[in-house]
Amino acid sequence: MKSISTKISAKTSLLAALVLSSCASVASQPTGQALQTQQFMLQAAPEQLSLHDNSGQSLGQWSGRFERLKALQLPAQSWFAAVDSETNQVLVGLKTATDKVRILQQASTQLVVDDLCWYYSEQNKQLSLFLIGDRGVGEQWLLAQDGKALEKALPVRSLNLPTNASACAVDQRQGLLYLAEGDTALWSYSAELEQSENRQLLDVLAPKGAIAGEIKALELTAAGDLLALQSEPAALLRYPAGQFSKAPQRQPLQLDEPEVLQLDRQGLSVGATAQQLQRLNSTDKAQQVQHWGRTVPAFYQLSPTLETAAVSYRGDAIDDPAIWQHPTDPAKSLILATDKRAGLAVYNMQGAQQQFLAVGRVNNVDLRYGFHYQGQSMALAAASTRADNGIQLFGISADGKVSTLTRIQTGLTDIYGLCMYQPAGTQQFYVFANSKDGTVAQYQISASAKGASGKLVRSLKVPSQPEGCVADDGQHQLFVGEEDVGIWRFDARASAATQGEFIIKADDQMLVADVEGLAFWPGKQPYLLVSSQGNDSYVLYKATAPYEAVLRFRIRLNPDLAIDGSSETDGLELTTLNLGPGFEQGAILVQDGRNRMPEQGQNIKLVPLAQLKTLLQQLK
Repeated sequence: MKSISTKISAKTSLLAALVLSSCASVASQPTGQALQTQQFMLQAAPEQLSLHDNSGQSLGQWSGRFERLKALQLPAQSWFAAVDSETNQVLVGLKTATDKVRILQQASTQLVVDDLCWYYSEQNKQLSLFLIGDRGVGEQWLLAQDGKALEKALPVRSLNLPTNASACAVDQRQGLLYLAEGDTALWSYSAELEQSENRQLLDVLAPKGAIAGEIKALELTAAGDLLALQSEPAALLRYPAGQFSKAPQRQPLQLDEPEVLQLDRQGLSVGATAQQLQRLNSTDKAQQVQHWGRTVPAFYQLSPTLETAAVSYRGDAIDDPAIWQHPTDPAKSLILATDKRAGLAVYNMQGAQQQFLAVGRVNNVDLRYGFHYQGQSMALAAASTRADNGIQLFGISADGKVSTLTRIQTGLTDIYGLCMYQPAGTQQFYVFANSKDGTVAQYQISASAKGASGKLVRSLKVPSQPEGCVADDGQHQLFVGEEDVGIWRFDARASAATQGEFIIKADDQMLVADVEGLAFWPGKQPYLLVSSQGNDSYVLYKATAPYEAVLRFRIRLNPDLAIDGSSETDGLELTTLNLGPGFEQGAILVQDGRNRMPEQGQNIKLVPLAQLKTLLQQLK
């Protein structure tokens, strides 16, 4: 198998070929507005929008009163967008190298569009468009993925914005959306679809900051400077790249309420309208072809094909999944998921909830097969219960009915993660439960005529807070994730020594803390799958010394099925068992910390294991 460094060096950086053409931004007078790029000219007349190549040949005309003309150049693709101020429809055009033009027109149902900004994510190979409104709402539309344009724009993220948002710009290098809040503040947000909605304050109104009037337009220079056009008093504020802790450079303008800031290959211009622009200088350039002197991390991409119903409330709720295979009909298999606020949810293979067991605040769940209990053979599931530092046992009958068995009280002070271990070829069952102080307690589970019970047989220790853990039943290994540090390996047998081995470090490059869910993939070459929560990705390691990283991937949205990707993942699971149509070779199950399309409570995303198998084959 090829090394990761070889694969990264072999990939051509699409962002290194990214060309951002000049942008014009005008708030109130679109008449005659023109946008000239290296590939075409976009002209907004009073009643229509016209597209011409640079020889003057017409490529198309569209009726409407258009403003906010924006353009973006990608290799072999030229994109442009504008807003029809009368219908609130966004017109998006794609011009290919053969001059064929593809148009889609789509209205936003969430906001009146006041500005548009492009974003291309090289890491995730996604092209999106931000729609900004001044009533506290913004949207992000996906337009293309892997270079393939979607049939229609797909709204994937809603943004909570200031109520008087006035302009936007995107730093393609840093993946940041800059937003002007009228005459009050300047903010930054992550431009990535699956990132947190958290924002950072960059500047505020004087005297606490440098803003002295309403900001009408924003632009990014090739050097990464953020330019903010202040209307009254007229001034251009320049924030050198990444230096928002310092006061911006201020250039007074001899103009009456300027609203248009235009940056192209020739330089920087400003004006009250798009028809009366004054050249400020020729040293600033729009972001053109860039070689930014950094290696963009390689993230392979998988896509979910199924998701469970979302919990009914927002916030941190779902944490960890497990899977149960039906003994005779894989399509009737079940998905178990912990609800940290209320209990254990049970879903079918269509994602619909079948049961809910209100056993309290459960955190992690795992299961094994062949547990003999009161004359029946059933699957045994266990979950950690946060309210009483206990272990809740569940039984799953052959027909898929989940029932509670018993609660085992532990001596742990703050129970957290949990996993199960069944030595291969035995009828012995163990539960590993860990506490935030680093203790990992091993309980042996037994059944008698009186019911199920648990006995503490061993205690292990890691230096700081653990959570995710998983056992390799065949080779008797226990892997424990120490959230801020990395992964430990222990001998899983109850009679073994308690000393662990630190095997994988969270280096903030391949594996980024928090280290969350762990799953084991058995086979001739076994693997360990880890949730790298700090950068919304997943890392696959060899589960044998020296525990080399094989690849990392993200789970991004599936536009064909309108299923969003996953991010901020806590628990995960991997199974090689047949789960029915679409999952005959098994599945990867991940908790989705930010469930979108629409924005709602958390849920579980499922990816066919066949996708990961195909990816591994391609790397050989």
